Amino acid sequence: MKTVFLLQHSYEINQIEYTKTIGIYSTRDKAQDVINKYKELPGFKEYPEDFYIDEYHVDKNEWQEGFLSSSAFED
Repeated sequence: MKTVFLLQHSYEINQIEYTKTIGIYSTRDKAQDVINKYKELPGFKEYPEDFYIDEYHVDKNEWQEGFLSSSAFED
């Protein structure tokens, strides 16, 4: 099964989450190489520990269940 690696940078300020999708890579090592470069860039260097690599399998549904929307909590 083909695997890809999604690289994102995500941090929170004043209870607001900021997430940037940086790219999708064929290996974890390639994604890590990008992290090493981006850690020196403005904005990213202020949050150097907030990079995330997630592994995904191509043509596989990662989300298997339903979800509750915010309207489900209103009554």
